[in-house]
Amino acid sequence: MTSATTGSGDTLHDIGQFGVWRGYQHVSPELAAEIEKLGFGAVWLGSSPGEDLETVEGLLAATEHLVVATGIVNVWAAAPAATAASYHRIEQRFPGRFLLGIGIGHPEHTAEYRSPYEALVEYLDVLDAEGVPADRRVLAALGPRVLRLARDRTRGAHPYLVPATYTRQAREILGVGPLLAPEHKVVLETDPVAARAVGRPPVDRPYLHLRNYVSNLERLGWTEADIADGGSDALIDALVAHGTASAVAAQLREHLAAGADHVPVQVLPQSGDPLPALRELAAALELPGA
Repeated sequence: MTSATTGSGDTLHDIGQFGVWRGYQHVSPELAAEIEKLGFGAVWLGSSPGEDLETVEGLLAATEHLVVATGIVNVWAAAPAATAASYHRIEQRFPGRFLLGIGIGHPEHTAEYRSPYEALVEYLDVLDAEGVPADRRVLAALGPRVLRLARDRTRGAHPYLVPATYTRQAREILGVGPLLAPEHKVVLETDPVAARAVGRPPVDRPYLHLRNYVSNLERLGWTEADIADGGSDALIDALVAHGTASAVAAQLREHLAAGADHVPVQVLPQSGDPLPALRELAAALELPGA
């Protein structure tokens, strides 16, 4: 992905083809520095970081050119004006190194959940009014309508829990130009049974019980039987790459072949140290720091 001029006159640093996705509570400044050294272009902070975004500043201070993106700020939990103020504070201190990802979360987890599309539109309207450039934000889009919103009002889309078949369809909707950055889970384990034992639980709970993710998988042709009982082996294999580092790298590159610009990689299990796996993947992906 190439840099693009923003409304503020600055450019987003090049995030390259691969990044790292990790819950924001599990990304320390030291880990961010190591990720940068390996050649990954961005760290995506999941698990709904709050509107103050102080975590972002700590990671940027510990690195030199790494981009930090939110994946995502939940619009139900973060006031848009406060999020915009945090964006401007970070941009002033670390110009060109922050990408604001926002999304609507899950209806099962939000007591005041209403029309997700209208909520996103209203949130984007406030970000516009507060001067957050459209090409410095992305949407956590899954369905066609939100993909089109991402195309029209942001830099692009950051889908979660999707195989490469989804990426191909998303690129057709987005067209040429918008960023497409699908997250993908990985387990560096050559025994398929052992790999699925690691990969299945974080896919099953909560995602195979959340209607937006289930609906998306059904649109892709996965059946009720595939989704039930923790997910079929075929579904888990499509959503969690496993095997040697070379085999995993090949599956990640399928997203690029399908039209992705950038793939944030989530190493499983989340509770472990991701660096050993990231080092192997960086070499297999031929990243500049490997």
